[in-house]
Amino acid sequence: MDFLRGRVVLLVLVLVSACIATRLPIVDLGYELHQAYSYNETSGLYNFSNIRYAAPPVGNLRWRPPVAPTVNRSVVHTGSRGRICPQATPMWETDIAPDFVVSVIEGVPYTGPTNISSFSYTPGTPDPRTTEDCLFLDIVVPKKIFDRSQNKTSVPENATAPVLVWIFGGGYTSGDKSEESPTGLIERSLKGGKEGIVFVALNYRLGAFGWLAGSSLTGNGTANAALYDQRFALDWVYKNIHLFGGNPNRVTVMGESAGGGSIEHQITAFGGSRGPAPFQQAILQSPGWYPVPEQDEQEDTLQEFLGLLNVSTIAQARSLPSSDLIAANAYQVAKTQLYGTFKYGPVVDGVFAPELPGMLLLEGRFDHNLSIMVGHNANEGLAFTPPYSVESDGLELLIKSHLPEISANAENYITNVLYPANYSGLYGYNTTVGRSALTIGDLVFSCNTDYLNRAYGNDTYAYMFSIPPAIHGQDVPYTFYTPGVSSASDVESTYIADVMQDYFTSFVETGVPNSTIGPVFEKYGARGRLLNLGLTNITAMQDPTRNPRCKWWQKGLYFPHN
Repeated sequence: MDFLRGRVVLLVLVLVSACIATRLPIVDLGYELHQAYSYNETSGLYNFSNIRYAAPPVGNLRWRPPVAPTVNRSVVHTGSRGRICPQATPMWETDIAPDFVVSVIEGVPYTGPTNISSFSYTPGTPDPRTTEDCLFLDIVVPKKIFDRSQNKTSVPENATAPVLVWIFGGGYTSGDKSEESPTGLIERSLKGGKEGIVFVALNYRLGAFGWLAGSSLTGNGTANAALYDQRFALDWVYKNIHLFGGNPNRVTVMGESAGGGSIEHQITAFGGSRGPAPFQQAILQSPGWYPVPEQDEQEDTLQEFLGLLNVSTIAQARSLPSSDLIAANAYQVAKTQLYGTFKYGPVVDGVFAPELPGMLLLEGRFDHNLSIMVGHNANEGLAFTPPYSVESDGLELLIKSHLPEISANAENYITNVLYPANYSGLYGYNTTVGRSALTIGDLVFSCNTDYLNRAYGNDTYAYMFSIPPAIHGQDVPYTFYTPGVSSASDVESTYIADVMQDYFTSFVETGVPNSTIGPVFEKYGARGRLLNLGLTNITAMQDPTRNPRCKWWQKGLYFPHN
């Protein structure tokens, strides 16, 4: 009898699931029909997962800009198969940095390994979602917003909702669109009777698949292919988001770390020569990339990658199976010898990135018609600072290894004027590690926010995340705080998380960040004021990135100019 009862219960569950699936809405994208993957009764959110926005970038489409998907209306796509681009993580990040960072924070000597080359590489178990065919995006939308756009030949613009597009970070070699749940952020956007937002998250090619560059690729491929992925996805949003209740003329892009760095490249795309960006606002959190002033600097990396594949040309690499390329990419990035770097990332290619973004901003070559919010963490550089920085000549060693073509005069200026060996605290550090960490933090992350503030005439909003230890990436759980989920344990102050989400969502909705429970968020202004988000309070203060160091870095004086 119990057996029979169990079979009946199982049958009922199957029938209920089938019934729910048939009720989930289907959106006609023209090239395909896509059904919502799920509906959350509690939150009232539809999840449209794994919507294809581009054709598979495989075979002859490797290392080229994305192209439109082929028409496939023979089936209803549900997005049930997860999609992430091939991943890779350097061993310094997994095997050295965690313990070294903890030792610095706790003030104890570091006794762990320092020699990256001594580590043996063991391939990890690949995520079953991993595929080169990964150019997909997710859309999460409140039911009330989605329903307004349905069964109508024309939807008035004032009936559509603002859109937030998330571009994930991960050193340009790891990460995916589904890493963070937007539920808490969207729910916050609905509080107090507000209209709410439509959330979009997109994949882009990573590592060698998205960032291969060098003279051997010129003429037979495209450097910075991942930037073209992002642009293609943003154009897709502009063309299609109305079908989900979103307003294509109220799009805010948001990203952290590599995501924020990508957005800064989108703001300066083509030196501003090809019209406006396909978005109206941007929130850049810790925008970061290691500056590569010309793509030929990546030729050695390209040749190393081809060598791992046992081929000599790009054309030959295009003919190989995905498994070979995925394995070579994972190995190459894992064995990255230059501590704090990820082997791949955006480069100056003369086209999409005609110069470094900071220089383009300085020269006025960018989309001027955007509303901007920027944020950085108080201790951005520590997670990327090598253990040898404990030595008295640590900064000098770092400069020589990370900027090998720097002139003697520029090196002297960095180490004796900008970041002198003065540990009194006058320059923002009191240890050799702090000195190196500030240098890396400025060059790779923090100064990028200063460039934007000044480029937009200080008519921006800026904040600094200072909850100790305020290291890079620590703010992400606050951005996506959802009570009751596992990542919520990384949030020490739910008050700060709530206020941050208020600021973000109100900026998306109105262009002005505000919160009913937080202080007024004033514009950056001529005085260079930002909001400092501490553990127990939020206060206005002078932006520490508003300094001569950032102005010097922006000019690119640390590399030879032709």
